[in-house]
Amino acid sequence: MKFGAVPLSEAEGAILAHSEAVPEGRLRKGLLLKAHHIAQLRAAGLSAVTVARLAPDDLHEDVAARHLAEALSDGSTGIRRSAPGTGRVNLIAEGPGVVQLDVDAIRAANAVDPMITVATLPQLAQIGRGGMIATIKIISYAVAGDLVARACDISRGAIRLAAPQHRTASLIVTQTAAGAGDKGVSAIAARVEALDMRLAETLHCPHDTAPLAVQLAAAQGDILLILTASATSDTYDTGPEALRAAGGTVTRFGMPVDPGNLLFLGHLGAKPVIGLPGCARAPSLNGADWVLSRIACGLDVTHDDIAAMGVGGLLKEIPSRPMPRRGKKSA
Repeated sequence: MKFGAVPLSEAEGAILAHSEAVPEGRLRKGLLLKAHHIAQLRAAGLSAVTVARLAPDDLHEDVAARHLAEALSDGSTGIRRSAPGTGRVNLIAEGPGVVQLDVDAIRAANAVDPMITVATLPQLAQIGRGGMIATIKIISYAVAGDLVARACDISRGAIRLAAPQHRTASLIVTQTAAGAGDKGVSAIAARVEALDMRLAETLHCPHDTAPLAVQLAAAQGDILLILTASATSDTYDTGPEALRAAGGTVTRFGMPVDPGNLLFLGHLGAKPVIGLPGCARAPSLNGADWVLSRIACGLDVTHDDIAAMGVGGLLKEIPSRPMPRRGKKSA
């Protein structure tokens, strides 16, 4: 691509590099200059203009962005591409889900040439219907076609969307005389609904191992959620022990995400079980959101997965909560 100032007599057919005021209004940068545009520029008193002119092997910015967007989302379902404009194409989620990325491939595509850029949400981020997963932007007005082809080959199929696989959840709330009661149930229901699921039932029982085990065994949802009146403080506390008493398995207690430290995770037969931290009563983002969204979309959440959440896991500073809080467990 050739870029620079040229006389107006040589500007027709080139791309206007900078917006220019003319008697009729304004000619926007990126405009392909035609004869009547040249006349407008002359009428504005200009004798030269800065333009970009494509070489024979160049691709226009919009064409290049479209090719790369098609490659990145190749084979993916639930993702649509916006119309290209000013060298940009956005990848949009057609429904809720979790973003899955081939991070190395995207990094390699971004390393092909500085004019070729792909910006995405973080790996395994939850997204709602209509949310932007990624934006592909060609910075220059054109880029060499062989460079675009290389970026496409490197990153083909690198962006996917895992859609929800489970349809219902059961919430079991334990109660004590001094507990929070049903506080937070609406926030948890909203989390479930944001994943195209529904809260099939909200069950209540005393905060004790035996009655909680009974409710777990009777719950009908695809995913079982436990919200205890008192924060879980040990892997043998009421919630985890109730899961074991019901015939289930505890696979992880505690996570390096704050808020969200006191989550526990397990299974009861084929059903995933999430012991929610107390912070799940509030609608703000916490570690339980990361776990629930992945499980809802049919993705495994292993011990190592949760351990890896610590980098980036400081989700919110709470000025009103001094660290540490004496005599109390963080949720």
